[in-house]
Amino acid sequence: MFEAVLLTVITAATPLLIAAIGELVVERSGVLNLGVEGMMIMGAVVGFAVANQTGSGTLGVLAAIVAGMGMALIFGFLVLSLVTNQVATGLALTILGLGVSGMIGEAYIGVPGLRLPELYIPVLSELPLIGPVFFQQDAVVYLGFALVALVAFVLFRTRTGLILRAVGDNHGSAHALGYSVIKVRYLAVLFGGGCAGLAGAYMSLAYTPQWVENMTAGRGWIALALVVFASWLPFRVIAGAYLFGAVTVLTFHAQAQGIGVPSQLLSSLPYIATIAVLVLISANRRLTLVNTPACLGKPFVPDR
Repeated sequence: MFEAVLLTVITAATPLLIAAIGELVVERSGVLNLGVEGMMIMGAVVGFAVANQTGSGTLGVLAAIVAGMGMALIFGFLVLSLVTNQVATGLALTILGLGVSGMIGEAYIGVPGLRLPELYIPVLSELPLIGPVFFQQDAVVYLGFALVALVAFVLFRTRTGLILRAVGDNHGSAHALGYSVIKVRYLAVLFGGGCAGLAGAYMSLAYTPQWVENMTAGRGWIALALVVFASWLPFRVIAGAYLFGAVTVLTFHAQAQGIGVPSQLLSSLPYIATIAVLVLISANRRLTLVNTPACLGKPFVPDR
């Protein structure tokens, strides 16, 4: 029982972790992308469709990443090149993704899915309890942790990360120093889109290997909240993702045990927890501002 709970927590947390780490990079560059939900759902449907047509989960995952980046490119063109409102554009992107995914996925409703294979590590995978939990997951789970470590290293240990943070904190000064603010933000937005697409693919190829309309069910919004919860620090995203993943899984187990609480209330607990965490964080102004990119959500138009 305990092992089963741990396994489901990991599968519930992985898409949140991947989507949130991508959005963290986007926001560190000074761009607020509220279209994570739309990019995730497009990744989910495209990944499922390609995997179903080709019989390859790997191709499905790659196609989902491309789909997420394609949606991100649309967002980037609108907010970075045409300087549209970032909040309104992000919301429109989510609505677009939900609509287009429903249209594409109509032909795949009820079609058996293709599950990503679990990796097997000799000896380690056979250890009691910790073997199946830590050493017998699919590749995307390990990729999620690798992405967090890579983002943390690049942001705080490389010149590239320094430039990215400089653009997010003061795009005017970064431009004056000769850095291309628009280029940096385009690359960050594309990275975030690729991560959202990958998170979506995990939903339809591992978490629940099938296509169901609107299957992301608000996880893109939770990923956005996780970035704030983590105070824009990569390793804190892991704690937040697994916390919210655990809340989600515990609601399912509570329903299965027949606890005398309305199922609608149990289903809403992850979102109630999200709101509660954001309220608590917002109450501490110092904590909110300490790592917040100063130019977050502010448009940039080069003067020369």
